[in-house]
Amino acid sequence: MAYKHIVKLSAEERTGLERLVATGKNSAAALLHARILLKADVNHAGCDWEDARIAAALDASLSTVLRVRKAFVEQGLEAALYRKRTTRHYQRKLDGAGEARLIALACSQAPEGRARWTMQLLADKLVELKIVDSISDDTVHRTLKKTTLSPG
Repeated sequence: MAYKHIVKLSAEERTGLERLVATGKNSAAALLHARILLKADVNHAGCDWEDARIAAALDASLSTVLRVRKAFVEQGLEAALYRKRTTRHYQRKLDGAGEARLIALACSQAPEGRARWTMQLLADKLVELKIVDSISDDTVHRTLKKTTLSPG
């Protein structure tokens, strides 16, 4: 079968992968990916297995085998073995001062007609006081839970 992404491991890469698999001191995904690359290597006699055979032998999905092949050919060995780190960064809604205001609000008297503060009431009040532009009741809950406070 002619593959779009042909795995050709150098001697050093093959030795490194064999050592990685033998020690087993890595994540399960990295070990699986190393085994896939070893089975897909066209430079080694007895290898160059078809993707379906590799998937069946290693109890992996066919898409995983294809993805590992592609990552190796296009991005190199490290990209094929390990997941890339996320580049997403979340901006916190409440800084230290905002958390302090939330705690003070949660410890204050509940609004008229209410026995205690709810998470939604606290979120709405933070927006009303212009402490934040918007905030969910879940964020309020997580913040209060982190401080071991309960409203009311």
